[in-house]
This record gives sequence, structure tokens and C-alpha cells, in this order.
Amino acid sequence: MPRSSHGTNQHEEQEASVRPFWSGTITFGLVSIPVNLFPANRESRVALRMLGPEGEPLSREYYSSESGKDLESAETTRGYEVREGKYVTVSDEELERLSPEKSRDIDLRVFVKRDEISPLYFKRAYFLAPADKSGKAYRLLAETMERTGRAGIATFVMRGKEYLVAIFAERGILRAETLRFSDEIRTPRAVGLPEKRKEPPKAMVRRFESVIAKTTRKTLDLKEMRDEYSEGLLKLAKKKHLHHKDVVGIHPSKKRPENVVDLMEVLKRSLDRSGKKSKQAA
Repeated sequence: MPRSSHGTNQHEEQEASVRPFWSGTITFGLVSIPVNLFPANRESRVALRMLGPEGEPLSREYYSSESGKDLESAETTRGYEVREGKYVTVSDEELERLSPEKSRDIDLRVFVKRDEISPLYFKRAYFLAPADKSGKAYRLLAETMERTGRAGIATFVMRGKEYLVAIFAERGILRAETLRFSDEIRTPRAVGLPEKRKEPPKAMVRRFESVIAKTTRKTLDLKEMRDEYSEGLLKLAKKKHLHHKDVVGIHPSKKRPENVVDLMEVLKRSLDRSGKKSKQAA
């Protein structure tokens, strides 16, 4: 149980700072397309640290709730609770044997209509960028999937774990969404929703239609969807720091980069360069 204790342009410079954290190959049929995987999301909420009475950052350690003894990491093991108070321990070697076979393939198993995949299953978003001069095949796959309105269902192994993903094509760019498995999704019935729906009164339907029509927009500006809590917290912290109020002796954290990299722009430039190279080669 854890316990607390005491000479290039700007675009090229930004691109150089962006590194894929996984590389592999999209495979289906006899087609192979090398790609790089980039996370499409980033955590932007303001982080808070737990501090001690003197302003010192606290770390987390393990201790036994039965004996109160502090434990080193080497003394711990993993266990699965089979019933209350009874655990089956699992060694690192056993976990290693259960791990999926290491592979660099994104195995595209089937294509389906995009609306067949409910957003309920979406877990985390990624961008797929062409690698190793695969721009031509990448563009062809993206354009074909986008034109036919289809998404691909695939599996791939990353960091010793197998993931189920849906691959979408949008504006010539491939995007992957890791998916939750079916047993991770609750049904409407499980949360008390009725199986059969009754027809609402027509007057109420017209009233709702009128309200929706008044608040409907042609386009959505996602920049309006701000995290007001984080903004307020950051403003409060800066104000306190400026007035030297409640400032304690903790070490300053690393500064965030001033330039935020737009991954969509990076991918577009990568695709443009791949297209130019293909034309030159031809």
C-alpha cells in the first residue's frame, strides 16, 4: 500500500523536437505500409504536487498494512484476488510468458463502415505518419478509406501489450483510436435505463426541436471549449507567486516549451515532402 514520505527555420526546429514513440508497419493482404505513431492527445490540466510542512515534495513508498513495515520495491510482488483476503501471486517470468509475441505489424484484419464503431469504445487517439518513403501507399490507403467511408479494425503490440485499434482516414491523414474491449462497456440496462422507450408527447417534441434550433450552429469552434478550472488555477498560482504569497521552498520544475507543436501540421508537411519525393523519383 502506498504511503507519503520525506541555423534551421522554426518549422524544422519544431519537427525535430517531435519523435514517434512507436514505429511499425500497417499490413493487410499483400500490402505493407511503414508508419510512425504519435499521440494525438496531450495532458493540459494544471498539475499539483503533494508537499510536506516545509514545502518539500513528497514521494510515494510501500508499506505493509498488517505489520506497518516499510518495503523496498524488490520485496513486492503482484497478486490477483481470488476471494476476499486470498491472492494468487504472479511472477514477472509468468507475466512475460503471457505477453503477446513481439511484433512491429499493425495487423489490419477487417474494414467496416465508420458509423459501425461506437465512440463508447474509443480510448486514446493517435496519428499515423508515413515512414521510410511510404507516402504514396499511405495516401492511397487514406484516400480510399475516406472516399468509401470505411474504418479499419486492427491489432498491434506496444510495450509488451496487445491493443485493439480502429483506424480512420480524415483529410488524407490516418488516425488510430485504441478501443476498449466489449466487457469494458456497460449496457444501458446496467445503469437502469429502460429497454423499451415510450413515444413522448408531440407538443414536448416540438418544444425541444424549437430550443435545439435556436442554439444550433453551422460550425463548431473547439477553441471555445476551454478548461476554465485549469485556467483559473494557473491564474491563481501566478498571482500568488507575483505577490510572494504562500510561496514555499520547492525546486522549480522544468519550463514548458514556448512553442507548442501542431502535430497535424507536422504530418501534412511530412506527406507533402513524401509526395514531392515520389514525383521526383518518377
